[in-house]
Amino acid sequence: MTHLRRSMLPRLITMLALLAGVVAATVLAQAIEFRSLTEQAILYDTPSEQGKRLFILRSGTPVEVVVRLDKWVKVREPGGSLNWLESRVLSNRRTVLVTAERAVIRREARDDAAPSFEAVRNVVLHLVEAPSLGWAKVRHRDGDEGYIRINEVWGL
Repeated sequence: MTHLRRSMLPRLITMLALLAGVVAATVLAQAIEFRSLTEQAILYDTPSEQGKRLFILRSGTPVEVVVRLDKWVKVREPGGSLNWLESRVLSNRRTVLVTAERAVIRREARDDAAPSFEAVRNVVLHLVEAPSLGWAKVRHRDGDEGYIRINEVWGL
């Protein structure tokens, strides 16, 4: 019986390591949280109005929430920097920012689908449906809708 347990030990350790990896990957995937700004927002270097004002992001811009601290949130903005802003300016409404020079938004989630409209770099689009198979359904503020390739936007 002791021999049987010893021979199973390497397999058990391998299975536990794989399980730990799956759990860690799942937690990491769920940890990414994007929000959009309800209004123009000042970004600070510290979680305080006495901190250095770095720059302003326009209303609708998507940001990745990294840390929450009282009424402050540390975010990653589309340019990649980590800064603080007041949590009151965050919305649950999801947006994405076009990163391609010119993105063709299509009527269907296919490369050969008819175009619905085009958007240039830094245009904010409202996310209508969660991404699927490399495409996200979006809406322009003018009301036009369609599908954009997820590699042409930031905020997912």
